[in-house]
Amino acid sequence: MPKKHTYVLGLNTYDHDVSACLLRDGEIAYAIAKERITREKHATGFYKEVIDYCLDAEGITLDDVDLVVRNCYILPVPEMEDRLLYQDLPGFLPEYERADAKSHPHFLSRSDKVVSISHHLAHAYSAFAVSPFEEGVVMIVDGVGSYRSDVNEAFPESDAATPLARESESYYKFSGSKLECLKKVWMEPDRGFLSDEFYNMPGLGALYSRASTYIFGDWNKCGELMGLAPYGRHGNVPSLMQIKDNTLTVPRWTSELNKPYIMDSDQKWETSPLMKHWEDLAWRVQDDTEKVLLARAAWLRETTDAKNLCIAGGVALNCVANGRVARESGFENVWIQPAAGDDGIAIGCAYYGWVEILKQRRSFVMDHSYVGKRYSDQEVADSTSKFLVRIQTTQTKSNDIAKDTAKLLADQKVIGWFQDRSEFGPRALGNRSLLADPRKPEMKDILNSRVKHRQPFRPFAPIVLHERAKEIFEGEEDSPFMLIAKNVRPEWRDKIPAIVHVDGTARVQTVREETNPTLYRLLKEFDALTGVPVLINTSFNVKGEPIIETPRDAVICFLTTGIDHLVMHDTLVSKNAMHKVVGPLVNTYTEVATMVMSNMKPA
Repeated sequence: MPKKHTYVLGLNTYDHDVSACLLRDGEIAYAIAKERITREKHATGFYKEVIDYCLDAEGITLDDVDLVVRNCYILPVPEMEDRLLYQDLPGFLPEYERADAKSHPHFLSRSDKVVSISHHLAHAYSAFAVSPFEEGVVMIVDGVGSYRSDVNEAFPESDAATPLARESESYYKFSGSKLECLKKVWMEPDRGFLSDEFYNMPGLGALYSRASTYIFGDWNKCGELMGLAPYGRHGNVPSLMQIKDNTLTVPRWTSELNKPYIMDSDQKWETSPLMKHWEDLAWRVQDDTEKVLLARAAWLRETTDAKNLCIAGGVALNCVANGRVARESGFENVWIQPAAGDDGIAIGCAYYGWVEILKQRRSFVMDHSYVGKRYSDQEVADSTSKFLVRIQTTQTKSNDIAKDTAKLLADQKVIGWFQDRSEFGPRALGNRSLLADPRKPEMKDILNSRVKHRQPFRPFAPIVLHERAKEIFEGEEDSPFMLIAKNVRPEWRDKIPAIVHVDGTARVQTVREETNPTLYRLLKEFDALTGVPVLINTSFNVKGEPIIETPRDAVICFLTTGIDHLVMHDTLVSKNAMHKVVGPLVNTYTEVATMVMSNMKPA
């Protein structure tokens, strides 16, 4: 029987945000990050779960896959796997995954159909290959990429660096399926211990992560750093980097900034006497980042005369900087890949295989990110039929779930919203979301205290009907992936205060009927009731956890937080009187069981 389709599998492996993307005849069939499956934020390690997820969803086996393309930014995948055989590196391959890895046909594979590529090349393909543009330029900026010695693409030799320098920025131009590197910015290695080397590297993304570590004790809290920045006092901290004649200079982290970011155990972050200093530093690093990115974009436009710009890499998740680039850089169009961070590497690997290795035309446009698998109505029903769920809830089938949910939202209820296929990337874009009414400022505090349990300074994002966006938010640029911050028009700020950040901006997601008809219909119903075509949209999770993936994840989050109602497909799930009795008992039992198991030692 002849094979029906050509399949290419892209993988981001071993370090943070392990992920997979399966192409079917050049279109994204499925994509998933490991964290959604294992429930471990930014999950590292082996990639069996993400491969199995995509293959199971498509109904195929590994034998049906024509090509596998992988990346690991630490080392090329073959070398990384060789080292994992004799080095105990639990952060990259924990003990409980070693057996699965050693028995997997892709581990230590020498097959011609298993290929590895370098980091920024994968980011570049993730940006331009699924963009709506036939030609344009690409900006890749992240924390750290591949070693120069491991980069498997042609680049200008004028960008001098030693073999152990690491990628920091890469710039390209493209036409059709042809990609050409115009410039790379390298970071030379630094003396250090464990991650200290990365923190002291002279790069834009590395500096942002260094500031994140300094303020929050975690290199990967860059989104929080961006949210904190508007509270800072302008000019209180000297500039941390400069760009002149397209050359970036990043001085070493100064001794004045060597205050400890690891606090005493009895000290709360929110009440630290360093708070004003942290706010000022956040403003400085954000302002410096925006200026550097604008300068780079201006250089790229002026030297290429391109009209279209594509952006990816971890720094592309900075929606405030993206907004300025979109409005001020002079490009007619700016497109940002929704999984711009390292989970999106899987997309780039897959399209490198499709375009560069298989020599196929690029024709797919990623106009939405709903590329998880579908869960059936039966799977939804099964998740609510468990005894401990049934006795705490009532469940009602709705003939018009959008209208019924809109009424609950207008009545100030917090809704867990589970629909269709999950979003790929770090943003909840309306299929795995918590939704709420933006018309009262206290809703922000309600969400933080009852559900999200996160820092009160962090803003909540709005979703808005695409055709009404310009009426409410400034700027012509579309923002379907919640990756561009816009100013809220003054006449609307008092109407939707719960989504307006302290600087008058909002991280906007525009919603079109053709890409998410259910969410679009919900916004239309809420607008009909309230005259406001906007809702609060935040990720369906609690602080420290990944966004939910399955109906079971949704039910657990619903029952263990202050979410008022859960909507899954056309089913409305509500807590009944027994929840107040059973819920605390279940939570206590779970916590005790977890403590007991964690303290048990093998005999």
